[in-house]
Amino acid sequence: MDALQQVLDETSRIIWGPWLLLPLLVGTGIFLTVRLGLIQIRLFTKAMSLQFGRRARQEGAKGDISSFQAMSTALGATVGTGNIVGVALSLSIGGPGALFWMWVTAIIGMASKYSECFLGVRFRHRDKMGELTGGPQAYLQRGIPNRFGKFLATMFAICCVFACFGIGNMTQSNAISANLEHSLGVPSWATALVLALLTALALLGGIKTVSKIAAFCVPLMILLYLGFGGYIVARNAAMIPEAFAMILRGAFTGQGALGGAVGAGMIFALQVGAQRSLFSNESGMGTASIPASVATTSHPVRQGLASMTQTFVDTLVVISMAGFILLTTGTWTNSEPATATAQAFSSGIPGPWGGYVVTLCLVLLGYSTVLGWSYYGERALESLGGGKRAITGYRMVFALMCGLGAVAPLSVVFTFSDIMNGLMAIPNLIGLILLSGLVARETKKYLTHDPNFVATVDTIDGFMYGLPGGLDAQIDHEVDLSQSEPALEHPDTTRLKVITQKMIEEDLMTKEDSKVYDVSVEQVHTGSIPLVTGSLPIIQQAKPTFGSPTDPRAAEPPQS
Repeated sequence: MDALQQVLDETSRIIWGPWLLLPLLVGTGIFLTVRLGLIQIRLFTKAMSLQFGRRARQEGAKGDISSFQAMSTALGATVGTGNIVGVALSLSIGGPGALFWMWVTAIIGMASKYSECFLGVRFRHRDKMGELTGGPQAYLQRGIPNRFGKFLATMFAICCVFACFGIGNMTQSNAISANLEHSLGVPSWATALVLALLTALALLGGIKTVSKIAAFCVPLMILLYLGFGGYIVARNAAMIPEAFAMILRGAFTGQGALGGAVGAGMIFALQVGAQRSLFSNESGMGTASIPASVATTSHPVRQGLASMTQTFVDTLVVISMAGFILLTTGTWTNSEPATATAQAFSSGIPGPWGGYVVTLCLVLLGYSTVLGWSYYGERALESLGGGKRAITGYRMVFALMCGLGAVAPLSVVFTFSDIMNGLMAIPNLIGLILLSGLVARETKKYLTHDPNFVATVDTIDGFMYGLPGGLDAQIDHEVDLSQSEPALEHPDTTRLKVITQKMIEEDLMTKEDSKVYDVSVEQVHTGSIPLVTGSLPIIQQAKPTFGSPTDPRAAEPPQS
């Protein structure tokens, strides 16, 4: 077992090291930032309004969950225990300067987050069970319609299924169990039983139940953490200028970082900060596009901008608060990073309440991460050919593994899932680069028509009619991603052919003197048919093909 752990540790260091995933994540973010014209800065205020403000709601927009629930589900899966424990570890290794590079990497990563969530909505569809779905497993295969796209999508899906049982399941339940036992004396077996039961009940309700729980847990956790954390920082307000000074000095000189030379210290601080930021907010990993693809929205640009704010909240808000708590209280130099944040809260809040706050936040964080990743794995399994029985079995196994993780040692599981987590980012990043032209082109097209995001759903449907990216061509179509050449199949295609043929025949019967045409309805174009619940589609848009006149009367000159 020790030999296996050593091999896995070395593999993880290579994947997440400075020569593979880290430069690919940062490089892709910079490339997309340039190609999209600094979209995360130009449209930041509008993005915040689309997520939290007056632009958030649109009557008539289509989807299964709200945009806020989609963000909460994605945040729940990313804002995990690493946001509390991981920040202390990053500061102890990379020094205060690591926090600066977390900010820089997060700002760059917002372009990646926008692109993947744009693509998630752009290529969403109904699966073979009739559920709305999307994500890298969909847009990699449909956006890159060849064997390479199929390979990228399959690689992502397989790695996602494996990763969800580790980093998104057992490691989280283990952290919850350890904290409850340490702070409140709750036995691990009791935590395991409750977690398994609650997880099973939540998963049986599907994404709608998961998103509702996430929409409750995530905001509550963030408010608690920011509220009590803000109180601690305010009590140590005199240390805030020094904290900023340490961050800036450490970013460019490597102060406090491990290593000898100043240059080496700076590079190390950059590496540690970038790795923590990307590992936390998952920009470029593709996972956030899975819940974003089922969000209620009228266009991919709107949801892409709304989802982009997740990176801002995760890193520039939650992680920043954790960093300033550690720096202003001085606990970042603690030899035990795992307990540094808890000590900071205990020293800043009177009595035992500080430890209780950290424990409650860790429980909410861990449980929301479990639910978010359960949905990621479910969608990945479906794309690999899993049917209804397979999905139900997966949910039950996932719940049982959650309980098992609360009582089992997990070093090997954690490292293996860490590897899978990194491997599934590689095909997504390659896909983002290959599809960047589509993202930039269709983003520019939408912003030309609606630069202030005030258009109604009907207006958007109007100027997007017949153009790529119109959601009416996606949301009610079914795609079986397990097929070698998946294609859109509208459930009304056959009915449209029958109705169109009947209308043509009736029209010919009532016009005896009309010219007779050869009519073919073999190919009925349904890509841009307005799909309105409770009403028939406009048949003229089915576009039957009319051939040359075959009736001799058609060649006669018109009568004067």
